[in-house]
Amino acid sequence: MKRAKLLLLALGSVITVTLSAQNVQDSSKTLQALQEVVVQAFHGKTAWKQLPASIAILQKSEFRNSPLPSFVPVFNTVSGVRMEERSPGSYRLSIRGSLLRSPFGVRNIKIYWNGLPLTDGGGNTYLNLIDLTQVTGAEILKGPVAAAYGAGTGGAVLLKTDASEYGSDGHHLSGGLSGGSYGLFQQQAGWEYRSSSFTSKVQQVHLQSDGYRQQSKMRRDGLNWHASWQKKKQVWRVLALYTDLFYQTPGGINEAQFTMNPQQARQPAGILPGAVQQQTAIYNKTGYAGVHHEWKINEKNTLRSFVTGSLTAFKNPFITNFEERAENNAGAGTQWQYKWGNEVHQLQWNTGIEWQYQFASIDNFGNRRGMKDTLQYSDRVHASQWFAFTQIQYRFHHKWMLQAGISSNEQLYRYKRLGTMPMVYTTKTIRSVITPRIALSYQFTPAITAYALAAKGFSAPTLAEFRPSDGNFYGDLNAETGWNFEMGWKGYLFHDQIQFDVSWYRFRLNNAIVRRNSVSGAEYFVNAGSTIQQGFEGVIKAKLLSDRTKGVRNIYLTSSLSYQPYRFENYRQGNTVFDGNPLTGVPNYIWVTGVQLETVGGWYLHTSMNATAAVSLNDANDARAKPYQLLQGRTGYRRNGFEVFLSMDNGLNQVYSLGNDINAVGRRYYNAAAPRNFTFGMNFGLR
Repeated sequence: MKRAKLLLLALGSVITVTLSAQNVQDSSKTLQALQEVVVQAFHGKTAWKQLPASIAILQKSEFRNSPLPSFVPVFNTVSGVRMEERSPGSYRLSIRGSLLRSPFGVRNIKIYWNGLPLTDGGGNTYLNLIDLTQVTGAEILKGPVAAAYGAGTGGAVLLKTDASEYGSDGHHLSGGLSGGSYGLFQQQAGWEYRSSSFTSKVQQVHLQSDGYRQQSKMRRDGLNWHASWQKKKQVWRVLALYTDLFYQTPGGINEAQFTMNPQQARQPAGILPGAVQQQTAIYNKTGYAGVHHEWKINEKNTLRSFVTGSLTAFKNPFITNFEERAENNAGAGTQWQYKWGNEVHQLQWNTGIEWQYQFASIDNFGNRRGMKDTLQYSDRVHASQWFAFTQIQYRFHHKWMLQAGISSNEQLYRYKRLGTMPMVYTTKTIRSVITPRIALSYQFTPAITAYALAAKGFSAPTLAEFRPSDGNFYGDLNAETGWNFEMGWKGYLFHDQIQFDVSWYRFRLNNAIVRRNSVSGAEYFVNAGSTIQQGFEGVIKAKLLSDRTKGVRNIYLTSSLSYQPYRFENYRQGNTVFDGNPLTGVPNYIWVTGVQLETVGGWYLHTSMNATAAVSLNDANDARAKPYQLLQGRTGYRRNGFEVFLSMDNGLNQVYSLGNDINAVGRRYYNAAAPRNFTFGMNFGLR
């Protein structure tokens, strides 16, 4: 009954917004249309409404107006996307339920930044190395896109940072300071230079917080450089960054502890000490550099190539051990694009290959109150992956668009344990997996498009799953695969005053990789049956008012709904059958509604309400996190490159867990989020 009421309420809000926008359009001829969105997904520049795919766009304003210095509130406005932060700096990201196998970090999703892959050869992405201020836009591709981006059944995220945001040549400086509850402090500085053929952008950022819970302090220092050179038909782009990240990991607590004192960290249990005693934390120092080259050979042919490299020094004192990793990564790729067209037919053909490699030196020691003790394991792992793809995009008669692509993917691991005999490498190969994708769209009117697609997904086990924290190798793990079928409608209504995007999909995942825990709490992973991930997504954005004569620049209302009644289909643990149970860690629905108001004088107000349903915390579905309603907002004054702002998080003072430890030993599922908190700050040099 509650679910039905919520869905009716959501539908009612959409109808109300639609009618309101129609009334505004009828009564005011000064209303300006929403801007047409052009996306670069699937290796081209195409109008968003024409592409036969579910793609969400996050623009610079969404990042700039975040109520927190975190990606979490920004990504969580997107239907089908759920981002969590169990403690400051500890990100988890899922697209359409891909969180099942990610107790920490970002897996099963391919992430690029300005065309360069951030996802490493082992399948992991350190998204928490990036500061929110370093990104000016993102495209989120939902569902399997292996035919164009390789492994990952969740989808892909394409981050963007403009090398220069200024329209005039010369030097420009920017900076900012902010502070808030629980010891939050952020400082940033930037220098940009622009000429007719060269742009450069250097940013330095410092962020720290004491955290709400015990053992939840964090600190991040980052420096990054974006540059581009353009000479005749060639463009060179460079991305370089260095980040020193530290954050403590308080660990999960059980329901009784969460109810009595949600601030406490994981407590001692039996012979196992707690998080405070073991000084559990993550230390990550990473340097990354990449070069992207684009050569427009002629009007029809373009060649794009990249090379990347990174070094990571990683330390993790945990409850049961102290892990050190040294990771060396390299990557390269090249892609040829052919374009041809006339007034009736337009063809784009992309063919390319990407390769990534990682060498990891992994040492596990005993943990004696945050200090290394006796060496337990010393391992060396080589991981490499490659995929080759070809894709055709064909638009004809101004109404139809066909996308057809296919890729071949392969993953290879070589590993050995020092000190054991014979000291030779063992090889695990996941042979070539063919992943096709076909999609078709039809433009019913110049503003409205319908589409349908079928795509196969592929996701190999990552290094963190193949060699997890329990110190064992799991060479019998196999890749996840599955087919996704989807249809949707998107476009604009009422003279482009309303932008909408609705879709229905059904994804059947085989060989699902799921997390298990040993008695000591160390994790490992197994393939366990299949899941049915079927759902509905709806997004609407309406421009309600735009009348400069009344002092209001614009008012937008946005609303997104994710309905995700996912189920295990064929899933067992020993003799226990979980068929039909809700998918662990995935809420049945998420509904987010927001209002954005900007005045001619420079004042603004941005608010949002996130209503998230109960979440199943274990595969047996006998423990569930309660639903919550999260109110967030930001208000301030921004004009002539200067800004002063005040933001609020958890305005309703809800007690909730933003990042649950699913299937946790001892039923320690909960990681409490902060109650009502505020941030105040100022920035200069904005554009």
